Amino acid sequence: MKLGTFIKRIAPHTTSIVVTGLMAFAVGYWIVPRGSADSDAGAEAASLKKKEVVYSCSMCPQVRQPEPGLCPICGMDLIPVSDADGATQLEANQVALSERAKKMARIRTALVRQQAEPGVDLQLLGRIEPNESSFRTVTAWTAGRIDRLHVKVTGQSISKGQIVATLYSPEIFAAHQDLLVAIKQLERLSAGTQFAKKASDEALASTRERLQLLGVPNTDIARMEKAKAPWRQIPIRTPFGGTVLERATTEGAYVKTGTPLYKVANLRSVWVQLDAYENDLPRLALNQAVTIRVEGLAENTFEGKISFIDPTLDPMRRTARVRVEVRNKGGRLKPGMFVQALVNGEQRPTDKARPMLIPKNAAIFTGRRSLVYVEVPGADRPTYEARVVRLGPLSGGHYPVVAGLRSGERVVVNGAFVLDADLQIRGGQSMMMVADDSQGSIWDQVIQLSKPQRRRLKPVMEAYLQIQIALAADDLPKAQKAAQQLFRVAKRTSLTNPRRAAAALKPLVQVLVQQSKQLHMAESMEIARADFELLSEQIETLLRVFGNPLDTPVRHAYCSMAFDNRGAYWVQPGEVIDNAYFGDQMRQCGEIKATVAPGGFLEGAVVAQTEDEVPAPGSPQHGHGGH
Repeated sequence: MKLGTFIKRIAPHTTSIVVTGLMAFAVGYWIVPRGSADSDAGAEAASLKKKEVVYSCSMCPQVRQPEPGLCPICGMDLIPVSDADGATQLEANQVALSERAKKMARIRTALVRQQAEPGVDLQLLGRIEPNESSFRTVTAWTAGRIDRLHVKVTGQSISKGQIVATLYSPEIFAAHQDLLVAIKQLERLSAGTQFAKKASDEALASTRERLQLLGVPNTDIARMEKAKAPWRQIPIRTPFGGTVLERATTEGAYVKTGTPLYKVANLRSVWVQLDAYENDLPRLALNQAVTIRVEGLAENTFEGKISFIDPTLDPMRRTARVRVEVRNKGGRLKPGMFVQALVNGEQRPTDKARPMLIPKNAAIFTGRRSLVYVEVPGADRPTYEARVVRLGPLSGGHYPVVAGLRSGERVVVNGAFVLDADLQIRGGQSMMMVADDSQGSIWDQVIQLSKPQRRRLKPVMEAYLQIQIALAADDLPKAQKAAQQLFRVAKRTSLTNPRRAAAALKPLVQVLVQQSKQLHMAESMEIARADFELLSEQIETLLRVFGNPLDTPVRHAYCSMAFDNRGAYWVQPGEVIDNAYFGDQMRQCGEIKATVAPGGFLEGAVVAQTEDEVPAPGSPQHGHGGH
């Protein structure tokens, strides 16, 4: 049916409605397809935009997919590599994981903490031995034949005065016989003349003295005097109690006067003999507290103090004996037991600052280089960065941190190798990708000083900071006065120990003296600030090599616009930028690059050097690399 015929057949009152509907249909017919095409184009653009986001697996970085999902290799969640939502951009030494990947990799971190005590706990192994000062030997006080041993086994406890053996002695038999004859003679002559009685008394006294000289106790002599016949056997009593460590004779053996019968020790206190290696000895001292643990007595600990340190080393084992005396209540500690000892950190006053500590599981070693993974705070997902550090010798399950970490940071103690493998796969600066050890570490120039030695550098740093404050305030006279003070203190600053410190400080001081003198005579603020830049380079070297000598932190700052956009560094005390190169003109221009805590070190450039070589201050090696 044609459209016109259809309209004519419709009632007049509905014509307008139908016409309106037909017109709407016609418009929709032409518009909707056009709109659908535009919608498809928009969806396609959105899809293309979506495809720009690449999803990868933190455990298998070689996986690249345009959509989120699960890794086809390990089944972990894919994470966006280029995140439109503004995910944190990773550095070359950083690796990020999803929460699920973190759990599957079992990543655990520990806090970098400052050592609570002046010393580091030290774990040593050793064994229990009898206390040699309690050793005693039971001997035969007369010659004869051993008829009976009353103590036949070692390890048996004996008490003072106990009979340990029965001895047949011809000398005692004869002397006893003479004693009985003298007693009978005295009885017969008791009613005789005074002279005869006196002679009998003297004869009896002589026989008693003879028995005493043979070693017979007075108690046995009194019993002998009451005997009806001479003793054929005499008892040997021990004059002291203890535990029998050794039996030196047998029944039937003939012994001489003084022949050892038993070796006895009192085990109410025992010695714990510990083996300490050469590098452990500097951390040991007399009277240090020691906690003893025995595997068979795991529920109990025993306390003691170091009473002796052997002055010589075992030439084969390269160890020295360290003796700890321990009270043995209940006799639970047996000679021959192996023990684990924890030597508490030395409590004596020390000039060394308390170091920061990290668990031994946190460190990864590549030759001379030490690497740790540090948790990046504030990241939108778990992020960790590889960092080169300098560590001291392992002690008590912890490494002291010489440089490279700050107190309060968290280091990875479990899963570090997983992070390093991930970083290596995606071409980051993992431990396998960094330069060879022969090129040195950023901390190779660090020289540890005692507190008194570091304190010698404090006036130098204080005078420099006064110059910085004066220049930032555009006060040239005050800066010149501070420079004169720096000149004075630098001239008399020196270090004597270690030898490397004296060699490293000498050229640095020479430049400080020269530049402070020039700044003192500067005729303008521009000249003073140029001299200040050279002073700042030496102070940077001081912070890198010797550490911050102050009791407060200092900040390493940088302004890229200084000296016609060449840029320059300086060191300041405050947290807010205080630009010494522009003063009031642009006093807050710049940025803080690093904070150096008291006793901490400024991170420096990688320098190749031997143990006794330190680059001369101001040399090309001491640029601003690593910032």
